[in-house]
Amino acid sequence: MRWVLVLVIIACNTTGDLLNAYGMREQGRVRDLHLSGLRRLLRALSRNRFVLGGIAAMAVAFFALLALLSIADLSFAVPATAGSYLFETILAKFLLKEDVRWQRWLGAVLVACGVGLLSLQ
Repeated sequence: MRWVLVLVIIACNTTGDLLNAYGMREQGRVRDLHLSGLRRLLRALSRNRFVLGGIAAMAVAFFALLALLSIADLSFAVPATAGSYLFETILAKFLLKEDVRWQRWLGAVLVACGVGLLSLQ
């Protein structure tokens, strides 16, 4: 059951981060963060379907993490769910067309190796 929860968390975190990144790019640059600027930003984001979808996906990931923490140690849960970094890097490269340099690829692969080590226990 704990690996099912890990997969749900990874899928929802990845989806949420991608939707938020895409939605914020669609939203445009945020400049004024004083009170009236913040109100305008919140009003605009509440109408952005990608950001709203990202928030919903991350909420599912949060509640799945709570469920995972009820049956697994924190020292397992947090590193295991870091597998989303690899998927986010891959999808950022191909879906969001980001320029991902070799240092980021190496970091993502090292994280994935750490997650693989956790699966051996």
